Amino acid sequence: MADQSDVRRIALSLPGTSEAADRFAFSVLNGAKEKGFAWAWHERVVPKKPRVARPDVLAVRVASQQEKEMLLAADEEKFFTEPHYNGFPAVLVRLPVIGAGELAELIMDAWRCQAPRALAESFEAYRRR
Repeated sequence: MADQSDVRRIALSLPGTSEAADRFAFSVLNGAKEKGFAWAWHERVVPKKPRVARPDVLAVRVASQQEKEMLLAADEEKFFTEPHYNGFPAVLVRLPVIGAGELAELIMDAWRCQAPRALAESFEAYRRR
């Protein structure tokens, strides 16, 4: 069972990661741009009204649509999507039903999708030591 404190701990342990000041979201600097890799999902509760942040659901970047489909097929209790994310390489994760180890793997994979290649390679080399 994971929560936002687990997400924060894992995300901020990755090199070059920063947390947004105005919302629960994490990004890594790639060139001159901050590239988001994990953020709180905002649910459309009332049509035509602003979306509402859901602290129990995390949106996580994935490498491809194929990876997204694989995760969605693997466990629909943990992973889901919504029309807003159609065609976008991210999956929604229910934090209360995912273990810390699996969450860490998802967040690290998401970070790798957005991190500069040299940073990701040096991080992997460091982890293998």
